[in-house]
Amino acid sequence: MQVFRHLFEQITSKETLFTAWQEFRKGKQGRKDVQEFERKLEQNLFRLHRALIAGTYRHQSYSAFTICDPKQQRIHKASVQDRILHHAVFSVLNPIFEPTFIAHSFSCRKGKGTHRAVDALDQMLRSVSRNATRTCFVLKCDVHRFFASVGHAILLDLLGKKIKDDRAMQLLAEVVGSFSAEESGKGIPIGNLTSQLFANVYLNELDRFIKHTLGIKSYVRYTDDFVIVSHDGGFLRDLLPPIRHFLESQLRLALHPRKVAVRKYRQGIDFLGCVLLPHHRILRTKTKRRMFRKMQERLDCLHRGVTSEQSVEHSLQSYLGVLSHVDAFRLGQELRNHCWFSAEFEPFAFSCQPR
Repeated sequence: MQVFRHLFEQITSKETLFTAWQEFRKGKQGRKDVQEFERKLEQNLFRLHRALIAGTYRHQSYSAFTICDPKQQRIHKASVQDRILHHAVFSVLNPIFEPTFIAHSFSCRKGKGTHRAVDALDQMLRSVSRNATRTCFVLKCDVHRFFASVGHAILLDLLGKKIKDDRAMQLLAEVVGSFSAEESGKGIPIGNLTSQLFANVYLNELDRFIKHTLGIKSYVRYTDDFVIVSHDGGFLRDLLPPIRHFLESQLRLALHPRKVAVRKYRQGIDFLGCVLLPHHRILRTKTKRRMFRKMQERLDCLHRGVTSEQSVEHSLQSYLGVLSHVDAFRLGQELRNHCWFSAEFEPFAFSCQPR
């Protein structure tokens, strides 16, 4: 196994911190905390650099808020200084761990994402079912409260297998230990850039167990959701005990008791907002409702004068882009018409017409 040394110097260099600032500030220039940090940018970055080099850096506390898109989640937001460090850590560590991840891990990776995960599953379903000419089954699982259950000691041990740099590991221990969920020594915050990398490092152990130890070929994972495809439903059910045992014994995780199911392909496979069927792909009903609700909220903001037509146009085209990945021509027309009539027949400056 290749190991890496002298990473602390890379993470804490002035060049890395300034580059991390440039990446962090993209799309955030209008936020008050970012503007305040930028007013004394060099002074703030040099202060961070000195604290890191002297070993006196301490991660600050988080501010928490709740979002409900699509489900209720508690987001923890770090200070601007800490988020810049997160970007610096990510920029150095991600190239080290990225080559170790399997091809069918799709969360928070360049060139991956939800649409490609759905495409990969669709291709597997067609292959295993021989284009829907034989019965095909899918085991669908969800790791219960994954982000709140990540063990700090286990995560640091996994990171330490490739990072042989004491100062870098001390810094990572500071970042990892800056947050605990319900239980001390457990949990990584949803919202940290580092959490995206840490989640992939942690669940890469599960990926390797399923792919290499169990010898499963048709496997796709996106964050804590994963699916396995087979022509044998009994085979999939027999996989559950070893998967559960591995998660519990090696990662201190558990499968969600209400989100484990084996389904036939022809019943429809619900995955990442889409439902895959033998001859077409549709949008999940909840996803459709949320899309129309969000679009109406944008239109209401437009009518009140608190957002621009350009912003609404951007939202519309974003949703139409989502619909382009499913069989939803009529739904796209319905969304355009919804925008048109919600404007009370006033001509839009932006395009609501098909392109």
